[in-house]
Amino acid sequence: MDERSDRNVLINVLAGVGLGALVGAAVALLFAPKTGTEMREDVRHTLDDLKSKAERVAGDLVSRAEELAAKGKDLVEEASVRIKEAVEAGREAVSQAAEEVDSSTENVG
Repeated sequence: MDERSDRNVLINVLAGVGLGALVGAAVALLFAPKTGTEMREDVRHTLDDLKSKAERVAGDLVSRAEELAAKGKDLVEEASVRIKEAVEAGREAVSQAAEEVDSSTENVG
């Protein structure tokens, strides 16, 4: 995944959690026979729970992003090694071809 995709996932998750919390709070307000003080306390607890869930999700996303960054770094390092090997093999092939040309021109002359 790229950074934009990770950001979209985070936004979607947080939006879903937030929307669910709002709908739950609205339903609780409409159907709960509680006093204002009890209702405010329930809403506060719900918001605290929402905050802790959002922090947990954000932490999970940060961990995943760090894993992806490390994997990307490993892939870049591996590609770099392969490119260096390919360049060295190319140099050896050119050197060998040059030696063959020199050898064949010496035989002719």
